[in-house]
Amino acid sequence: MSEPRSRSPQDGENGQSVLHDDKPRLTEEEKKQNHIASEQKRREAIRAGFDRLCELVPGLEGHGRSEGFVLKETVKYMKEQLAKRRELVQLAENRGVTVPDHLKEPVKILERLEAKQKDLQEKARLEARERGQDLDDDES
Repeated sequence: MSEPRSRSPQDGENGQSVLHDDKPRLTEEEKKQNHIASEQKRREAIRAGFDRLCELVPGLEGHGRSEGFVLKETVKYMKEQLAKRRELVQLAENRGVTVPDHLKEPVKILERLEAKQKDLQEKARLEARERGQDLDDDES
């Protein structure tokens, strides 16, 4: 037989361990206020990010706070920058310059985006054809 174990202050009435916190528990109102503050902080971080995009992406100044517009224009700008990089890499390679892989890596992002866009366009054409409609090849 084993000896009965000694009881500590953390033990409950039945001898099982219970968490004993010296910190008082938050009331429901305090929990609610903490949640509100956290949500406000999260929204402010998002706003600050969109404001930063508006500073970095040409043409976004003075277009209000349409987050959809900011995102759309940012993607458009990034694609333009990646296309310029691709042109520079090709120009350098055509001149016999060895371009390090880390400088070519962003071009692969553009190629994946273009492939995905092409796949989506083809899918839309097939779906339209199934519905008896035709989409022009130059439609985006």
